[in-house]
Amino acid sequence: MKDWHELISQPKYKIRKETDVRVPMRDGIDIVVDIFRPNSEERFPALVALSPYGKEMQAVIPTQPPHVSFLCDGTMEAGNTEYIVPRGYIHVIGDIRGTNKSQGKYVGMFAKQEALDGYDLIEWVARQPWCDGHVGMVGISYFGTNQKFIAAEQPPHLKAIFPFDSPGDWYRDASYHGGILHSFLFTLWRHVAAHHAVSAAQENERAEEFRRLWEAAKSNPDMRQYPWLYRVLETPEISPHFFDLMLYPTDGPYYWERTVQYKKIKIPTYCGAHWPSYVYWHLAGAIRDFAEIEAPKKLILTPEFLERPWIDFHDTLIRWYDHWLKGTDTGIMEEPPIKMWVRRGNTSFWRYENEWPLKRTQWKRLYLRSWERLSEEVEQSHYEPDCFVQQPPTMTNTIQTLRYLTAPFAEETEITGPLCLTLYAAIDQTDTNWMIAIKDVNPLNSEMEITRGWLKASHRAVDQQKSKPWQPYHPHIRPEAVTPGEVCEYRIEIRPTSYIFERGHRLMLEIASMDVPNFKRGQENPPYHMCSSKTVLHKIYRDEKFPSMLLVPFIP
Repeated sequence: MKDWHELISQPKYKIRKETDVRVPMRDGIDIVVDIFRPNSEERFPALVALSPYGKEMQAVIPTQPPHVSFLCDGTMEAGNTEYIVPRGYIHVIGDIRGTNKSQGKYVGMFAKQEALDGYDLIEWVARQPWCDGHVGMVGISYFGTNQKFIAAEQPPHLKAIFPFDSPGDWYRDASYHGGILHSFLFTLWRHVAAHHAVSAAQENERAEEFRRLWEAAKSNPDMRQYPWLYRVLETPEISPHFFDLMLYPTDGPYYWERTVQYKKIKIPTYCGAHWPSYVYWHLAGAIRDFAEIEAPKKLILTPEFLERPWIDFHDTLIRWYDHWLKGTDTGIMEEPPIKMWVRRGNTSFWRYENEWPLKRTQWKRLYLRSWERLSEEVEQSHYEPDCFVQQPPTMTNTIQTLRYLTAPFAEETEITGPLCLTLYAAIDQTDTNWMIAIKDVNPLNSEMEITRGWLKASHRAVDQQKSKPWQPYHPHIRPEAVTPGEVCEYRIEIRPTSYIFERGHRLMLEIASMDVPNFKRGQENPPYHMCSSKTVLHKIYRDEKFPSMLLVPFIP
């Protein structure tokens, strides 16, 4: 049997480039694209990439330094033209409406109009004399997410997509983790090349309602303690789209418009993300894609941060599109649907799986115990609750935590899948933020973060119909203040992982209520969440009456 490397398209064409091509949309607005195609009179399938980051930026630095360098630009994500085009594909890179050289208004990520424009561009590309009528899409993060919105519009000539590192639920995956505003988009939108960016709230809300939302955000004491965020409220033109997030702190129509309608995606989809998938929001989207899409699908979960410009696993990309756009049997659909990178110290490895969560999972409850223990037995004796007091970021950068550890593992121990923490706790204020970390602690007590979870206390309501034992579903629509001193149940979703603890290592659960930029204690992702402006006393209960516990997916 031939190796699939021998079956996929090989490089044999030079590249012909057309820049600043204007493409008319249905309402008369032009978006602008660059077209890279093989130097041949043949007709080829096309791969389309769209974002607001500026099409010219996609090849400014052919080989970038690592992401830890200040020179790295994480928005160079449209795919490697030098790899794609010589293998017999057209690479079309365009600017979203209202950004860079395209006309119109940009009303933030993934508004409905963006998907309609994508539909029009796909159909325009399919009609061109150099295209054979078969179109796919390419790119990661923003370039990946809009693939799903465009696919949901069902343009006739879009035959398959390859969305990688792309959120699916705009509220839960990206904007608000567990109901807590996340700062990453404040940083990201500085990269958007918008010449006419407008606030969706200001565009769509009645004047009276817009004023009410605006005043409510400006009077929020938690918001006011972050000067660089509060400045956006006073001067929305700095970042009109982050301004929208601040005005809409609960789930609702703004986010629903920007949440993927999976039932409408009818074409083959190769989705994926990397561990821990930068600030954890891409990973949730990939898992959601694989669970919700009802069409031929694949899932890849890869090692950490991808190179920029994006050049990783393009052989898989071409193998996918050779199958669906060229009709070449590359064997890709004969393999198990999931390819995942299992992390294990310096000897991590690839493995194939058939479903998610894995059928062979042994779900175990690890109960919080006295003396910082995690155990399969519930606490029998009555102890006072564990406590910590967190002052707000206006007073300290010190993050107070409680931690609970298993005994050292007697042999290599794998966890793969989602985790869930059920916490019984009381606070002395009306709200707080629960921030959960799962870590590996080695015999020298060195810590490494594996995954995280979050929940705003006032967002603790659970929709039982939509929940699973390992994944609570919080509506995030009507926050309910906590009664000070009352013991409440909090079910906290923790992002999935795949990790093998080495012999002698321990699993640690860490509970906090605040994060800050560039926090160094094992946290890999510097962007932070908007935390409480009050000093809060937290009490964690863990006994037979209040059995706080961590649900863990052990793999035999």
